[in-house]
Amino acid sequence: MHSNRVMPRRGSSARAAGFSLIELMIVVGVIAILAAIAYPNYRQYVINSRRAAAAACLQEKAQLMERYYTTNLTYVGATPGGCDPEINGFYTFSLNGTTTARAYTLQAAPVTGRQDDPKCGTLTINAQGDRTEAGTATNATECW
Repeated sequence: MHSNRVMPRRGSSARAAGFSLIELMIVVGVIAILAAIAYPNYRQYVINSRRAAAAACLQEKAQLMERYYTTNLTYVGATPGGCDPEINGFYTFSLNGTTTARAYTLQAAPVTGRQDDPKCGTLTINAQGDRTEAGTATNATECW
């Protein structure tokens, strides 16, 4: 039986379907450029979101300290509660210095290698509600 299908001859101008190596390398190059732009932005977003979670945790701990004070009329003996366990791997929360009857300072120190945040560094809040940062930010409002 004779087929109606025509087969291209060798040396003819028919082109094979698919991608050439050059086209594939162009696509790989474009993806690499997009990744080089997107990854640092993503990383900064993650750092900022963890910092916001640490600041929220410090405020929650400060509220617990104030609740203790309203009951006992002293901060001595108060133990600020814990935070969301997901943030504990990126920040270390502690009372900074000695807690007195009328003063305390809470801090959240970033864990080196897990939360590298040179802009804000260690965040603190005290009994008067003063918020500070220990990084390169021009003021604490950039971090809180």
